[in-house]
Amino acid sequence: MAGAVALGAGLGPARPGLAQAGAAAGGFPGRPIRLVIPFAPGGAVDSMGRLVAQRLSEQLGQPVVVDNRAGASGTIGGQVVQQAAPDGYNLLFSASTHVMARQVLRHAPYDPVTDFTPMALTGKAPLLMVMAPDRPQTDLAGIIADAKRNPDRWTCAVSALGAAGHLATLLFLKLAGLDLLVAPYRGTAPALTDVAAGNAQLLLDSIATLLPLVQSNGVKGIAVTTSARSPLAPNVPTAAESGMPGLEFTSWYGIWGPKGLPAPLVAQLDAAIAEVMRNPATIERAAAIGIEPAYLDQTAFRRFIAEDVSRNTELLRSANFQPE
Repeated sequence: MAGAVALGAGLGPARPGLAQAGAAAGGFPGRPIRLVIPFAPGGAVDSMGRLVAQRLSEQLGQPVVVDNRAGASGTIGGQVVQQAAPDGYNLLFSASTHVMARQVLRHAPYDPVTDFTPMALTGKAPLLMVMAPDRPQTDLAGIIADAKRNPDRWTCAVSALGAAGHLATLLFLKLAGLDLLVAPYRGTAPALTDVAAGNAQLLLDSIATLLPLVQSNGVKGIAVTTSARSPLAPNVPTAAESGMPGLEFTSWYGIWGPKGLPAPLVAQLDAAIAEVMRNPATIERAAAIGIEPAYLDQTAFRRFIAEDVSRNTELLRSANFQPE
């Protein structure tokens, strides 16, 4: 998250008032805004997106309505926004998954970098590896040992191709020297349901979504992919503590608009998002679900995306991943 701006007092001087930006944008918004979330309800993207929608509605004085459009690694929902008029009334809330569409799909319907207007980064979250409860293993070493002996008995679920959890899963398999089946789902919630039922055995995804089922013993928490343990799950070791120091990965979340969104609208929406992300209520609620609010404006977000795409493209290449 290099370059991410800390929230609260460290965010820096406040931006120009929204009334000033609104005048430049011709009185926008004059009606409800649709925030498309390209994954099923119940996942980390959905949870954070709904929180941002609520706060953004309060900030702009118009309803911000969530529209879940799951499927095709996030590109079904992405297309809804990509094809919308660039008037600010259709926005996309997604994760790092969004920017990797061309690298993981053989026939991606758009270029996620050039066919959208990036608005702002809104947060990041550690990933958590969980395992089906019917397996006797309790740590990475035990999982790797059994998977090497019986690879056909292990399936790795991923919320979507190109998602942070998918990329982290490929990194895990590479570091472990494993060649296991990787099964994409239509979001974190259905993937987690299958792991809890024992239909898949492993899942790496945002701690925000997986932790409640770990706490209720519905799945086993194995490791977090950060350098330090999460305060939300202090009893779950890091991957490094479990003997895999190279397995460090975070998910991140942002907002996009259609290509060609006018600069005054970008300025107004960016100012509103900045206010939302420095709001103590937003920070507190996001932390409670395992997400660290982190804000980057449009210019910094563009640079961040370019660096993320470059790094993850190299990971896919080194893992010999073939687009599907």
